[in-house]
Amino acid sequence: MTTPLRDQIYLQLRDEVLSGTWRTGERHTEPALARRLGVSRTPVREALTRLLADGLVRREEYGYSAVLPSMTTIRDLYEVRIAVELRGIARAIENPGVRHDRAALDAELQHWYALRAAPPDPTPEFVLEDERFHTALLASSGNGELVATLTSVNRRIRTVRMYDFLVEGRIETSIAEHIDIMENVRDGQLDKALRLLHEHIGASLEIVVERATRALTARHSHGG
Repeated sequence: MTTPLRDQIYLQLRDEVLSGTWRTGERHTEPALARRLGVSRTPVREALTRLLADGLVRREEYGYSAVLPSMTTIRDLYEVRIAVELRGIARAIENPGVRHDRAALDAELQHWYALRAAPPDPTPEFVLEDERFHTALLASSGNGELVATLTSVNRRIRTVRMYDFLVEGRIETSIAEHIDIMENVRDGQLDKALRLLHEHIGASLEIVVERATRALTARHSHGG
């Protein structure tokens, strides 16, 4: 099936932003982008609207520019993420009366077994699958306020976390780690699950920071 033109333009512009091709401080207008891409302004406008919603670009008084992530803020938010997600398991370790929802875990595992059998190619969209896993795992512990906090943090780090899934083999690794973590929680091996989850999120942080920093460097070098 042929990819619709509006999606082709969106994917091309998104890849340009994520790779650092859009230079620091550079403004891009609908007419200029349409001329460069050889299309009308309509698919460009639709693509820019989606990029705005993704948090990858911002609207300026004149055109659009790439959003530059703050690595300090990203690290701070990851610290909150780690604390919240680990708490979902730690509270069950500390209180035997807290039990994860086994049926919910089994249902989510079926989804990840299917992904393991047919993993997707590297794509920024996988961040949504990843969020699904971490939200489901935390929700199974029964504390809705922890889930609400994680959802808020995920929304703020989603843009930069797209970099995590551009690395070859990263999606396959994430799928395998997700299954390992969730199986250990389901089987009551909570201490092991806690350690695996901490390592998993820490690895994600380092990849995100490295890839995002590389893109920022590219933007500055293109501009200089």
